[in-house]
Amino acid sequence: MDMGKIKKVVIVIGLIALVVGYYFYLSNKETKTNDTIVTAVQTVIQKNIEKDYPPTPKEVIKYYSDVTKCLYNEKYTDEQLEQMADKLLLLFDEELLEINPREQYIVSLKKDIKEFLNSGYSIVNYTPSNSADVVYDTVNGRECAKLYCTYSVKKGADYTASKHVFELRKDKDGHWKILGFGMADMEEE
Repeated sequence: MDMGKIKKVVIVIGLIALVVGYYFYLSNKETKTNDTIVTAVQTVIQKNIEKDYPPTPKEVIKYYSDVTKCLYNEKYTDEQLEQMADKLLLLFDEELLEINPREQYIVSLKKDIKEFLNSGYSIVNYTPSNSADVVYDTVNGRECAKLYCTYSVKKGADYTASKHVFELRKDKDGHWKILGFGMADMEEE
């Protein structure tokens, strides 16, 4: 074999090796994206409920429960706690706001969260009443609604259900606001 042919074969093999190597490099290259992982806390804080207020009593309680689940389960800063508390306060009826001034509410909320966590509890999930089970009424000329939400709570390996009743009232802007809430009898509904 003459030297010219050997040179050509070596060059062709080298080019093929470069092409194959470049192909493997591209196929195994990690693609870097600017995707950021948004936490549950960031999700509830970023929701603009002033602009996009939940339209039904059930949706109000779902958002309330999303925020509550974050408060009692997730890690966050004091600033984020206050932002989440502010979101909850936006869901409160004017009468409930009067008896829960912001600073007092935040202090009380921090205390409740600390007791809950020190007892080893976490909220696993929640289930609001079906839309068909929401009870509507008119009280003193204002539209009201009553519904339930059952929270699944875990402590160690044990699960329990905690059923809460919510009373809501439409405000002058047509938004359903939480007028009151509390523990419900498990036989109610």
